[in-house]
Amino acid sequence: KILSQDTEIQRAQKPDVGQFEECHAVFGFHPFFVYGQNGKVTQGIGVKTESLLKVEHLHLLFAAKSNIIGSGIFISPKGVLEHAGSVGLALIVWVLGGGVAALGSLCYAELGVTIPRSGGDYSYVTEIFGGLAGFLLLWSAVLIMYPTSLAVIALTFSNYVLQPVFPNCIPPYNASRILSMVCLLLLTWVNSSSVRWATRIQDIFTAGKLLALTLIIIVGFMQIFKGNYKELAPSNAFRFWMTPSVGHLALAFLQGSFAFSGWNFLNYVTEELVDPRRQVPIPMNLPRAIFISIPLVTFVYTFTNIAYFTAMSPQELLSSNAVAVTFGEKLLGYFSWVMPVSVALSTFGGINGYLFTSSRLCFSGAREGHLPSLLAMIHVKNCTPIPALLICVSYHPCSVTMEPACRNTKPLEKRAGKTPERWFYPRRGACLATLIIMLVGDTYTLINYVSFINYLCYGVTIMGLIVLRWKKPKIFRPIKVNLLIPITYLAFWAFLLVFSLYSEPVVCGVGLIIILTGVPVFFLGVYWRNKPKCVNRLIESMTCWGQKLCFVVYPQCG
Repeated sequence: KILSQDTEIQRAQKPDVGQFEECHAVFGFHPFFVYGQNGKVTQGIGVKTESLLKVEHLHLLFAAKSNIIGSGIFISPKGVLEHAGSVGLALIVWVLGGGVAALGSLCYAELGVTIPRSGGDYSYVTEIFGGLAGFLLLWSAVLIMYPTSLAVIALTFSNYVLQPVFPNCIPPYNASRILSMVCLLLLTWVNSSSVRWATRIQDIFTAGKLLALTLIIIVGFMQIFKGNYKELAPSNAFRFWMTPSVGHLALAFLQGSFAFSGWNFLNYVTEELVDPRRQVPIPMNLPRAIFISIPLVTFVYTFTNIAYFTAMSPQELLSSNAVAVTFGEKLLGYFSWVMPVSVALSTFGGINGYLFTSSRLCFSGAREGHLPSLLAMIHVKNCTPIPALLICVSYHPCSVTMEPACRNTKPLEKRAGKTPERWFYPRRGACLATLIIMLVGDTYTLINYVSFINYLCYGVTIMGLIVLRWKKPKIFRPIKVNLLIPITYLAFWAFLLVFSLYSEPVVCGVGLIIILTGVPVFFLGVYWRNKPKCVNRLIESMTCWGQKLCFVVYPQCG
């Protein structure tokens, strides 16, 4: 009935600018195709939380921890070690990476309770710096950060699933990509069908990663007690096979930061908690939660790497296509099959968590008028943001990287002091599907790519905390961190971005260019108010067809 009546399918008419200025917080900019009922511009939501999503606090806490301890710890050790140049320096990078994540978490805690809106970085930057800055952050997240991260985790999932089937060689290229695509499509269907299913999957599959990491750490301690820690002895740990430059250190931190990404997960679902000022991210004192969780994650990551080095030399770790599998084969004997299964479960849950978070960011952007209004709609029965989920799994930037399959098969001494060979193929067009990137993207270059953009967005957001202190000094802040914390974070942020750009100018530079392509899109789609009637009719038609295809409407207001 709903879809058969034109009046209920959001007929796109000329917006009521007065109402827009009254209810829309986009700093005076015209919304990007957002129309409410009867053709009037609306806040888009004013959603009753339960009509969109109902997640228990326990699920949110479990999902937040799951989002931090994800597939990165099974991917990044090789990248960190390669750029650090020694075992000891690699371990220092892991410890410092946890400290930087803790500083960022404290800054986000203040922003989360001061601006209690879903959308995380995007909502804070929009509120503090205005519509253009918020749109560019959203543009980079939708086109770069989330699709690339999904591609990396999906490729890791397929590698670990296929490694036992092909123990003596790299898994076939086509098999790895097809399995990754099947995994992405399956979890997109799950998240589209039921939020309850999605959160239960997150809870269940978190056990996989905890099992794998606990097993690795316990076996590592057993090795140390037996005296098998040759590579960890000070004389060997700081024996460099290459002299790392400042640029190499920056890239090592980028690789490690990928494993720590996810510490700002609950900032994206703030409105789904009863009282975000008291219960973000968990119903207890937030700084205390950060001081417990981040050091715990840092401990787990550091000792997981220590365990790796009790079983493998640096050369063996760098030549391994699946580090945890190699660890299991060396130390677990008949039970080595536990490692690939556990890691596969971990990465499967990680993909689910990224889909859950990224769809809420698209939803928030559409609500603000920075994305097409179709993305602010939910399924009439399941109350899931199906259009936002589809867009998250469908788009990726036009430029990707490729590397030969045998990138780590060269002897270590031949690769010392060199950046691994890479071929970069820029493509024309605005974007490609996330599924396509897995056909042409190398995992470790993609990590540099997405981590650089991630850090850029983190820094701009934390810079906003300082600006907000200056612009609105009297605003109510339930949590107020010492100003030295954001300043210290920004100093590290500047170092990382400058030297990463110097070391990987093509990979990082293309990311910056893609972000800047959002400027004309913003002025054409958001700032330009009087669009031709033919354009509005086209948008109206596409929105109607999108609603019919996905069976979605605006959430209940009030």
